[in-house]
Amino acid sequence: MSGVRAYLLTVDRDQGEASLIAQGTASSKEPVSVLCFESLHSTAELESQQLTLIGVVQSLGEYIIDEDAKIRSKVVTFLSQVIGALSPTFLSRQQIQVLCQFLCDRIEDGGAVAGLTKLQELERFNKDMAVLILRAILEHFQDLQIRPQSLRLQILELLNGLMSKHRSAIKSMLSESLVGITDLVSGEKDPRNLMIVFSILKVIMVEWDIVGHAETLFDAVFCYFPITFRPPPDDPYGITAQDLKTRLRGCIAASHYFAPYAFPQLIDKLDSVSPSVKKDVLQTITACASSYNITTMTNYSVTLWDSLKYEILNVQEEDLAEEALIAIRAIAERLSNGLTSAVPNTPLATYMRPIMKECNEYFQAPQHKQSKPASQILSSIGTVSSVAHTLVVRSVVPQLLTLYQVADSISKQKPLLEALLQILQPTLIHHGSSSSAKRSDLENPLGPFKDNLLEIFSQALMSTAEGEISFRVVALKSLLLLCCLQDYLQDNEIGMTVQYFDEIVLSENTSGRDDLRNAAIQGLVDISRMKPAMIMDITFPAFMAKLPDSLPEDNVDYKVALEALARISAERSTSDTLIRRLFSRLDMILMTSVPSSYPQAILSTLYYVFNQRRLTSEPNLGIYSHNIIGILSSAAIASTKVGLTLTLIEPQTMELLGRLACLTVRTLDTHKQQSVSQKVYTLFCDGKVFAPVPFREDVSETQRRTMILSTYLLAGVAKGVSVVQSLHHVLWSSPAGLLDTDNLSNNSIRAVFWIAKGLLLRLADADELLHRLLGLLNNKIYGNTAARGFALLLAPDEIVSKENGAVIRLLAKQKVFSICMPEIANAFRKSDTTLKSNLLIALSGILRSTAIEVLMPEIETLLPLLLQSLHFDDSEVKAASIETITTICEENPVVIQEHISSLVSQLLKCAADPKSNTPKARYNALRCLRGFPGKIKERILLPYRGAVTKGMLLVLDDPKRHVRKEAVECRSSWLNLDEPDDDD
Repeated sequence: MSGVRAYLLTVDRDQGEASLIAQGTASSKEPVSVLCFESLHSTAELESQQLTLIGVVQSLGEYIIDEDAKIRSKVVTFLSQVIGALSPTFLSRQQIQVLCQFLCDRIEDGGAVAGLTKLQELERFNKDMAVLILRAILEHFQDLQIRPQSLRLQILELLNGLMSKHRSAIKSMLSESLVGITDLVSGEKDPRNLMIVFSILKVIMVEWDIVGHAETLFDAVFCYFPITFRPPPDDPYGITAQDLKTRLRGCIAASHYFAPYAFPQLIDKLDSVSPSVKKDVLQTITACASSYNITTMTNYSVTLWDSLKYEILNVQEEDLAEEALIAIRAIAERLSNGLTSAVPNTPLATYMRPIMKECNEYFQAPQHKQSKPASQILSSIGTVSSVAHTLVVRSVVPQLLTLYQVADSISKQKPLLEALLQILQPTLIHHGSSSSAKRSDLENPLGPFKDNLLEIFSQALMSTAEGEISFRVVALKSLLLLCCLQDYLQDNEIGMTVQYFDEIVLSENTSGRDDLRNAAIQGLVDISRMKPAMIMDITFPAFMAKLPDSLPEDNVDYKVALEALARISAERSTSDTLIRRLFSRLDMILMTSVPSSYPQAILSTLYYVFNQRRLTSEPNLGIYSHNIIGILSSAAIASTKVGLTLTLIEPQTMELLGRLACLTVRTLDTHKQQSVSQKVYTLFCDGKVFAPVPFREDVSETQRRTMILSTYLLAGVAKGVSVVQSLHHVLWSSPAGLLDTDNLSNNSIRAVFWIAKGLLLRLADADELLHRLLGLLNNKIYGNTAARGFALLLAPDEIVSKENGAVIRLLAKQKVFSICMPEIANAFRKSDTTLKSNLLIALSGILRSTAIEVLMPEIETLLPLLLQSLHFDDSEVKAASIETITTICEENPVVIQEHISSLVSQLLKCAADPKSNTPKARYNALRCLRGFPGKIKERILLPYRGAVTKGMLLVLDDPKRHVRKEAVECRSSWLNLDEPDDDD
């Protein structure tokens, strides 16, 4: 039995086996069935060249001329599968030519297209064969669009392969291929096919000579504009509307010959009422502007401006205004290409002239709404090139200065000042800043206006009433911009600006609004990066003068000065100076009885500055550590003085000092850390002056506080450094002994939780200890303490951290959850009401630090407990539970749906009760409610829409601003439930 006959007998019954038969004909393999034995025999002959390929074709015999089209189709498919199974180098060029002609003659029979696709992939396939195939396609498939989608896709893929690998051959056919392919693919509607069609046509548009055919090609693609395709649910092909839009946009923008057809039609479609269509139009105009040549864009630039400006000047949708702005900028960028001087007779100047004229007209009435978008347009155009920016400055800035000087009120001056700032901002792009190299060879166009600008901005900042905060912020930012320009202001002018900023930070009463002060501090930060010496000479003395040696109770100026000093010390030179001066000031005040807030603020500032620097490469690290050791010793000694109430021995002061010491110690080398580890408890003091606290009972409360310092020191020591011998007794003893009835106390429970934390994070064997802690939840005396301890186990901690060398395994949280969750759930079902609260507190503590991926497998057990916690009085527990419910809703909203009634009720109750619930709990409740629309089916939510929107009205009077804001967004989300989605 021949291979083709075996194939015909098998293909209808089992296509997989039929394919194996075809493959067997191409290569020698073991028999797959009795049917294909002879075919495999002929395969061996084929591969050993005992049987030629022509012989195989001839063996198709009567089947290939059968009157039944189905049989002919199966035979051709058999041959195509044989070709596909051959090695790429098996066929000679002559054999490929014969097969190509054979399949082209039978191209309408099923399977021929697949065979041709395989042939055109071979290395010996040549240009003549490519032309042969294309002509066969154009001749036999003039009615392609009425053929089945699968066949159309095969032909388009074959055509795409020819265009990719044999483009020169197809291009050599000139108009024959251009017109033929265009007619062939016109009218295609299937998204998969269209993706290929757009790719093929774009190649023709870009590489063929399309003069005389531009309109035909343009019509072939623009008929699809705008794309309104929506993929079906669970679309296996993954083609989106955006994919089609991007491909189509690339075609429309492919050739400047399309401009006479594209721009008029695109402008017409800007009148569409659909935001989606308008956005597509604007993005397409941008693509065309970036692609078409300068001559073409010169012809249409002013026409396009007249159409685009309305989307910006009369803004209805912010995103559409932004897209129009991008399009206007793209036109300017294309026209700027190659320009090196701002002369008035260039295409760019011609395009910008009506824009600047119209914007100048809007500035005549600065209070009107068009003034702001006008400045946005000019600023956007100014960013594209230094030439464009120069044209804007020359045309607009003189008029703005004149208008500002004659303006008779702040309400007119402010929009003009804002416009000036926006138009000047591109100067930083083209002419660099004081800390970077110049980027343009053109002269800075702001040069002639320097004195006027400096005077106007300075007066607006320092001579305006203090209450005009927003106006003065604009003036401050404008002054800062001038300071940042390279070689623009003299040092004395920048110094004057620095003094203005200093005065604002230190002296002005901002009436509860910190916008101006924060802007001034940020301005000093920016200047410190460019002129650090100026900051040290002017700002440091002024700010340090606000740090007195002794402090009255009502003096809070030091807080402002310290905050500013910390932020402006970005450069090493300034931060070095600040650190030295702050240590010096600490030495003077720590041993006095000044209010504790003052030295604590200095320590916080030092910690902030240290944290911003890489201390590992710090040359002054030895000096800094010596200073800190001195303060630690002073604290230890002060703790032994009976009756003293020094700031140095207050818990919060020691906490800040400990954090600073830890940060420093962990950057020391191993040798120095070894020295520190031996003095963790002596705190670098002589034993006669200060005795270590651990394992002593006769210690005062102030001495016991020094354990804060010892703890931080020990945390900073690296893992490989040996600790003092006395610690080994604690580390090697069983922590579970602290939970025995005789030893049980609140402190012992907390100690065990800390020990368990260290063991669990490194995945050590602490299962038994964890079970003992879970057992304490039923203890009527210590159950609440134990319950709150579970939040500690997995919570991020400053001491037990990777920065301090702690080993923290990724699976630690999952292990704790997997052990605790089943026990808590089981105990909850059996416990009475009183003890259930302990279980919920423990659960919430664990959930705060557990990833949603870990929770989801236990969701059926977990969710009832979370719902119970909403009835709980503890606001922190409630906040944590709501946060978890919100995350579950985002990941798996289906499990929430059946509980929606009780959830809505409890969340509304929580959000509207500021007396019983913390701001965090109220905010979380609102955020959870806001997340329901869009996640849960509308038909389920609609019955609760009225209750939620009415309930939100009560929350609008919440004392916390962020809660009120969330209530507004939540209410809006629920009000939009029955509104249809955008077509896009």
